[in-house]
Amino acid sequence: MLTQAGLRGAARKPNIPMTAMTKLSSIGGYGHATQRAAALGVIKPSGQIARNLATVENHTTRQMPVSKPPRATSVSHERATFTIRDGPIFHGKSFGAKANISGEAVFTTSLVGYPESLTDPSYRAQILCFTQPLIGNYGVPSSSARDEFGLLKYFESPHLQAAGVVVADVAEQYSHWTAVESLGQWCAREGVPAISGVDTRAIVTHLREQGSSLARITVGEEYDADEDEAYTDPEGINLVQKVSTKQPFHVSSPTGDMHVAVIDCGVKENILRSLVSRGASVTCLPYDYPIHKVAPHFDGVFISNGPGDPTHCQQTTYHLRRLMETSQIPIMGICLGHQLLALACGARTIKLKYGNRAHNIPALDLSSGKCHITSQNHGYAVDATTLPADFKEYFVNLNDSSNEGLIHKSRPIFGTQFHPEAKGGPLDSAFLFETYLESVRRFKWSQTLLKPERDNRPSPLLRDLLGTARVGVETDGAKFARAARDRAANGDLEVEAEAEGGNQPAVANTA
Repeated sequence: MLTQAGLRGAARKPNIPMTAMTKLSSIGGYGHATQRAAALGVIKPSGQIARNLATVENHTTRQMPVSKPPRATSVSHERATFTIRDGPIFHGKSFGAKANISGEAVFTTSLVGYPESLTDPSYRAQILCFTQPLIGNYGVPSSSARDEFGLLKYFESPHLQAAGVVVADVAEQYSHWTAVESLGQWCAREGVPAISGVDTRAIVTHLREQGSSLARITVGEEYDADEDEAYTDPEGINLVQKVSTKQPFHVSSPTGDMHVAVIDCGVKENILRSLVSRGASVTCLPYDYPIHKVAPHFDGVFISNGPGDPTHCQQTTYHLRRLMETSQIPIMGICLGHQLLALACGARTIKLKYGNRAHNIPALDLSSGKCHITSQNHGYAVDATTLPADFKEYFVNLNDSSNEGLIHKSRPIFGTQFHPEAKGGPLDSAFLFETYLESVRRFKWSQTLLKPERDNRPSPLLRDLLGTARVGVETDGAKFARAARDRAANGDLEVEAEAEGGNQPAVANTA
């Protein structure tokens, strides 16, 4: 069981299944490996009370709670309406799922990378409007293809995260060698409504003038002004809790011996890839895991991106504050991780009028005077005037002068509001991963001098117990379809049509 008391170690020989005991014997007894596993709460000492946070079982995967999952449908081509609360109403045509949703309307000026954007957990509960006039012309690649590290090859998470999609024109016929389905088919399969044929220029003009607003997409129904009060406001929801892994998972690096703990607030696959490809094995932990208690078992701590208001993550902020008070371990944060780092050191965050979401935003490095073109996706920012004396601004946005980074004046701690990993580009700031991992190497070397026996490399036992897959949790839609097919195969003809698709629910937005 994953427990807060994990650091107390295995006071007594734990009750380990025979398969695990066999594996322990194969790596030289259960001594050091057992202590390492117990420290992460993988093996529970007998009599130990489990914290009601999460559990770890053999071959665990990335699992998130699901509430009222949307239903997969066939692609709907009915009339659709996009309504901004207390604002204009736009009529168009549906090309996704037949579903009615509400959320926060935001826009992105990115020209490419819509599969990566729509699977970014930072877009959870948001209706994403694309300013690029034509979307979908290169289709959607496979959602199951994986790279040499076992990470999703084309997506940033297993599912489509945005609540809805708004475009001026959609390409129903696609052409690309990696594509396996159209944008509309993907949206329908994930239960996400999408609308085209609307004036996205007018939408963006309104959002820029009035700020990010609540909105809704209605498919196949007449607009009813009396329903304006039914809008869901994601600001009041802890969205990080919905996208963070519920169980730890591990991704090994074949090229290095560093071990980094990733606080998963909605981590993108390419962040993990950026660490693993540079020689750092990563163990991802739930967003509210007490990282300060297990920090001695890692060479670095990384805080990921994620959705929503950072002030909802008070437990995470507290744990990071305790970490900085009790350890000299290198820390890096990206996007929401940057904001949580700022909150932990005593600074404040603010909500921007309409946020920054694009692939071409200039950020000035205040330490070198160089300008980097960056990828961004955030609605909140750090108030740089509230940074404590031992921190300083690292980057600043050259468009709106908002804060884009912070750095400690003497310790290896820094964060960036933009995304250095930038799947979809640009890669100007990818060097920041090397900067961070160089501090991790130095820290690891200094700790080895103090404790020659120290070895934070993940043990074979830990890797085996945690597993390496981050996905593999079958969605409700897949379970429904499989069960229907099984019943049809057993002679239940009434469910045969059901098994062929069109009406099964799908778990969209679960990772």
